[in-house]
Amino acid sequence: MAVKLRLKRMGSKQKPFYRIVVADSRSSRDGRFIETIGTYDPIKGSDKVTIDEEKALTWLKNGAEPTDTVRNILSHAGVMKKHADSKKKTK
Repeated sequence: MAVKLRLKRMGSKQKPFYRIVVADSRSSRDGRFIETIGTYDPIKGSDKVTIDEEKALTWLKNGAEPTDTVRNILSHAGVMKKHADSKKKTK
């Protein structure tokens, strides 16, 4: 099973709100997901990102692939750097 970290769209018309979820890559965008690890509100800007870093790092360590947008969000939050550092320590 290929697992991805991706966005699930919430909110109403013209007012998007996203949840960062862990989902099977074969499920639809707003369909079944495994776990919610954070939120992203593009209307309020980059300061409205909340991420559970422990869960995100656990899923990344287990092989989950983030989509391009989620990778950018995680990079701005510093999670991708922590993930890269943890990979270097194990080698």
